[in-house]
Amino acid sequence: MVSFSELRNSFKFQRQAKKVQSELKYIHVEAEASGVKVVVSAGMEVVSMEIAPEVPREKIPALAVDALNRAMKKAQVVSAERMQGVMGEMGLGVK
Repeated sequence: MVSFSELRNSFKFQRQAKKVQSELKYIHVEAEASGVKVVVSAGMEVVSMEIAPEVPREKIPALAVDALNRAMKKAQVVSAERMQGVMGEMGLGVK
């Protein structure tokens, strides 16, 4: 049976996790690949993409994919770090 204290801690963790998730959309990271710059939020949404005029048209898709993948990886790291902070506060941190 779950104790009241455990239940309260569970709800506290859920509130903190939701707060962090809502904050993640305001944290932006960027990556660039030979003239293609991508900005994504730590909430894993594309914020913007800029393509320099000198980038050859036929290279844009590959460069965009590369920049997006690198930006998403950075965003995942930021997101994981924020969530680890919450988990650490709750005594659930990974050692």
